[in-house]
Amino acid sequence: MLVENKFSKYLLYALGEIILVVIGILIAVAINNSQQQKITLKKEQTYLKGLQQEFITSQRKLNELLEVNKQNYVGVKTILETISNPTVSLNEKQFSELLFRSFSSDISFNANNSLLNEIINSGSLKDIANDTLRVLLTNWESTLEDVARQEQELGVQRVRVLDMFRTNEYSIKTIFEQTNPNSELNYHKADSNVSNLNLLKSLEFENNMLMFYLTSKATETSHYTPLMNELNSILALLETEIK
Repeated sequence: MLVENKFSKYLLYALGEIILVVIGILIAVAINNSQQQKITLKKEQTYLKGLQQEFITSQRKLNELLEVNKQNYVGVKTILETISNPTVSLNEKQFSELLFRSFSSDISFNANNSLLNEIINSGSLKDIANDTLRVLLTNWESTLEDVARQEQELGVQRVRVLDMFRTNEYSIKTIFEQTNPNSELNYHKADSNVSNLNLLKSLEFENNMLMFYLTSKATETSHYTPLMNELNSILALLETEIK
């Protein structure tokens, strides 16, 4: 074409070839992007469904923990009201049952985070498209750390009450005998048991019980309830994102 002075036709031909190559590349890129997007969406859905199951389990655990914590501080409140009201009295069995109900169970929220930790550690959190959900999942671990610190403080207050029974004045055995919590101990009621009722006259006992009550209530109102709200928000977002 150049010899025959048909340069313009050659140029058009060359441009056409280039355009065809470019179109082919764009089509290939589009197909690859589409396939990659499908893979990412499938991966995201797998993660979302797995996270939903994890947070449902955590929700059940937290509901159970809220009930245990409430049982603890309600029992302590009853004892405190008895201490402050001279017209109300408890017998040994009633007192033992309240003590056992309030202090037999430790408090610790063990969330199911295996998949979430794997997603975060592998850098796959970016595959979750919903920005709000991604932020909540990112902040979840720090929220749990804050809750754990409060639970640790509650544990300290619980131990301070229990330590009052590690002396010669008061008896854990009396509590076991009155409530019979564990038949494997094979405890038999003695003719004369050490009474724990004098604790109701102890200012140290009252102070420790009050600190435990306040810490337990704060655990519920300032930590467990907000945690449940956050957990429910995550579950609601997961529900909307799962196809």
